[in-house]
Amino acid sequence: MNNISILKVSLLLVGLASFQAAAHFPLMSCHLEHEKVVCEAGYSDGSTAVDYDVEMYDYDDNLMAKVTTNKRAIAEFSRPQTDFYLVFDAGHENPVEVDVVELKEK
Repeated sequence: MNNISILKVSLLLVGLASFQAAAHFPLMSCHLEHEKVVCEAGYSDGSTAVDYDVEMYDYDDNLMAKVTTNKRAIAEFSRPQTDFYLVFDAGHENPVEVDVVELKEK
């Protein structure tokens, strides 16, 4: 490889690394708390997701409830008597989904 080809490859790799570093992915952590389901939404860079919708669906994909995260990025739902999953879609390619079987009592 000549010096120009090495330089092009190096710039491409630096550009790809910069893109990866700039990408922030949505995260959501949920748990059970008495008769509530509590979720905290944020991003992989450590920032919080304030004023975002978190949705609760049954296993037939029917919307059961929708809650907006508060100023601490927390969304609270009443715990339903049926199975459900939660979705935090921040407008990225892959929304975060948390299934009821993943939840633990806190």
